[in-house]
Formats: sequence, C-alpha cells, structure tokens
Amino acid sequence: MQRTITYPVCFDGVGLHSGAVARLTIRPAEAGAGIAFCRVDVTDRDNVIPALWDRVEQSPLCTRLVNAAGVSVGTVEHVMAALVGCGVHNAIVEVDGPEVPILDGSAVPFVEGILAKGTRGQGRPVRALRVLRPIEVRKGQSHARLTPDETLRIEFAIEFEDAAIGVQKKILNMSNGSFVRELSNCRTFCRKADVDDMRANGLALGGTLENAVVVDGEKVLSPGGLRHADEAVRHKMLDALGDLGLAGLPILGHYQGVRAGHALTNDLLRALFADPSAYEIIECDPETAARLPGAGVHRAEIPRVA
Repeated sequence: MQRTITYPVCFDGVGLHSGAVARLTIRPAEAGAGIAFCRVDVTDRDNVIPALWDRVEQSPLCTRLVNAAGVSVGTVEHVMAALVGCGVHNAIVEVDGPEVPILDGSAVPFVEGILAKGTRGQGRPVRALRVLRPIEVRKGQSHARLTPDETLRIEFAIEFEDAAIGVQKKILNMSNGSFVRELSNCRTFCRKADVDDMRANGLALGGTLENAVVVDGEKVLSPGGLRHADEAVRHKMLDALGDLGLAGLPILGHYQGVRAGHALTNDLLRALFADPSAYEIIECDPETAARLPGAGVHRAEIPRVA
C-alpha cells in the first residue's frame, strides 16, 4: 500500500548555498497526493511546488524546483532521497525559505526523523514506473542511462584528480533498506578549490567542514575524516535517488551514472517521459512492492554517525 509519515517532523538548519536559516516540516498527505513542497513564507501567490521532474530549474550544484508562479525551493535532493528511501509516497514538505536546510550534508537526519515518527499505510496500492527499454543521455564525458530491471538498481562511477577521492565505482540494489544502511549518512563533498570559487561567486555561504566533506589533494579537511572510504560515490548515488524520486513514482529500472550530476539525471527523466514506449505505469502487487525502495525499512538500520 501507499504510505505517508504518521506524524509531522521538523528540522532546523541553514541553506548550503544561501546560508539562510530555514525550518523544514514534513507532514502527512492523502493517498495519491505524491510529494510536494510548500513555501510557507510566501503568502501572495501559489506557494505549492510539486516534486516532479518537469518543475526542475536546472543547476549543476543542486536540484531546484519552481512553480508557474515563480516560487522556488532549492537543494531538495537529500530530503527527496530520504522520503524515497524510507518508502514515503505521499507528503507535504513545508519550508520557510528558498532552500532546504543542509543539516549534516547527508540524508541521515531526515531518515532518523521520518523513521522516529513512523509511516503508515493508506489503503491504496502503490503505482510504479517500469522501464521497458534503454534510455540514455550524454554531455561531454558524462552520461546517464536507464535500462529495464525488476527493482531499482543504482550504479555510479566518478573520477577526480584529488587523491582523497580518485576513481570510485559502486552499484546497489535499492530494495531491502539498502539506502538507509549504505547511503543515507554519506555527505555532500567538494574540492577546496571549488569552495573558494563558489564563495567568490556568492555560493556555498552556509557550507562548513561540519556539513560537507572538503578535500584538498590527498587530504580530507573535514574533522573526523570519511564515514566510508568511498563516501563520495555513495553520496552521488544518494543524490541520484533523490533526483529520480522526481519521476513522481517509484522506478523499476537500472540507473547508471558516469560523472553525472543533477542536471544530467533530470535530462534523463525528460528523455524517458518524452518516449511513452520506454516505460509503463503499473499497480504493484505485494511481490513487486517488496522490491521498491523503502519497503520494510526500520530504525535499527540507520547507520551510527560519530
């Protein structure tokens, strides 16, 4: 059955790029509503923004959603990954500013909050998007691809000059709580040189060594080092799950990203929906629903964070 959060849960923090203080509240929504963001600080026009691929205003640094009234909310990818990874199909996400708080740079605070409040079934079957044939997009050395699969499988490869990251590859089946166990606590990362450039251009104003992994050559500058030796590629997989969540339905397919970012994953969804022969919408039986992200997730699976 479709699920929503049982009780509201709140999070306070600052936006990674704006540095603005923000409060985010996840509230239950009725069956079939999907996920939507609501800018509660905006009262003079439509302040609801559906969490859908065609509402994305593309940016290389984060995923930003905007509605027809020009109301936007940025850096939605981590809370979207948490909702998808915890099996929440319907929710309203209230934010009192233009950007979702970055918290510790991962999705684990959102996961902890969602699972602490619990989720409940809503008496209506889950619908899913099944990929029927390969869809691929490319830009330079980066590419992203979706192929048929019986579950959601995410595969990612990255390559950075900094030895602290280097070449990393990973593939995971997103069912059976693997997102919560393997990816949820992996933080956003960047090179020190990129931080300097972003701040010179008025970005990353809320970024610190506590909410991002910053590397400089072979050094990890953030206190405590890495949570996983391959934390960087795991975070890219976390981002991909959040961005794929903007399909509006759980996906049954194999996502492959090579040096891909938010914009390329959105390009992939646009290419998918532009070709009705590439997918079908199905109503999930219990066996299929058990293969979706978030099925059977429980709090004991949340990784400990020092």
